[in-house]
Amino acid sequence: MDKPSLYLIPVMLGETPVDQVIPSYNSTVISHLKHFIVENVRSARRFLKACNPDIEIDALTFYELNKHTDRDSISDYLIALKKGESVGVISEAGCPAVADPGADVVAIAQQEGYKVVPLVGPSSLLMAVMASGFNGQSFAFHGYLPIDQNERARRIKKLEARSYSEDQTQLFIETPYRNHKIAADILQHCNPATKLCIAMNISCKDEYIVTRSVKEWKGKLPEMHKKPCVFLIYKGS
Repeated sequence: MDKPSLYLIPVMLGETPVDQVIPSYNSTVISHLKHFIVENVRSARRFLKACNPDIEIDALTFYELNKHTDRDSISDYLIALKKGESVGVISEAGCPAVADPGADVVAIAQQEGYKVVPLVGPSSLLMAVMASGFNGQSFAFHGYLPIDQNERARRIKKLEARSYSEDQTQLFIETPYRNHKIAADILQHCNPATKLCIAMNISCKDEYIVTRSVKEWKGKLPEMHKKPCVFLIYKGS
């Protein structure tokens, strides 16, 4: 850790033991850092303590980066790098900077020429693709779909068309309390033969990853309320 770096530190995707999904090397890196850019200070402190019970939490400096953060102040979070000290980035779950505010600070670090180091850890998106049985050579992540019902329906149909025309897996996510709504929209607007994979609570004790055709899913959707899910659609046979 000679050269000051921005370390992108993955966290667990749920109530999973640290040693089950986080490499020991990550804890070594964490133990040497004094500055952290985090989505939520409270959960970040809990995660750091789980990685290293001996860490002195009160000796660390935290900068909060979430949807409420003034984007003009983000560059100030990298002052430690200018002084020769490495900084860690931690999101609420999974890998920082992927569907996450951390991307903003990474962009600044790249522009300023700082070394950016992504650490190994759980990625719900890649793990969902791995377990779906869909095309793993060509896939696209679209984040959150529109909230407006008509716009969302049009977007779902467009993504389904791409899965057929480009032989490409389409991934998206939803706010956990709207999971059932988006699943219902997929069943309503997609071809009965189109395949849908619901990947829920990935890497957790109650992990659920199931692929079926839209027709086979009807009347058989799992309980998804307030559970983190990744939805994947792909062309039917």
